Amino acid sequence: MLFIVQTTLSGELNDAEVGIWAQSILDTELAACVQISKGRSVYRWAGEIKSESEWLINLKTTKSKVNQLIDKIKLEHPYDVPEILFWSVESTADYSQWVKGE
Repeated sequence: MLFIVQTTLSGELNDAEVGIWAQSILDTELAACVQISKGRSVYRWAGEIKSESEWLINLKTTKSKVNQLIDKIKLEHPYDVPEILFWSVESTADYSQWVKGE
């Protein structure tokens, strides 16, 4: 079974900084793929509405690695309360084998 783990990073980070963060995840072999896209989050924080640019990060991993990946994100994430969402997904057999092999 495959999982997608999603988090965000500050839009104030540049491409290189986000790339280094993604590489550190891949170096641990806790995810096979890190997808990065730029977006905007609008949210309530400490009673105020905020609107900020952020990097949306989707990581592909296996059931056996999902908890370790979440622990790593919690440990290294710069936010006080990072967004960490995760869910199981179905995929083609070929893609599942690739993720499991990585």
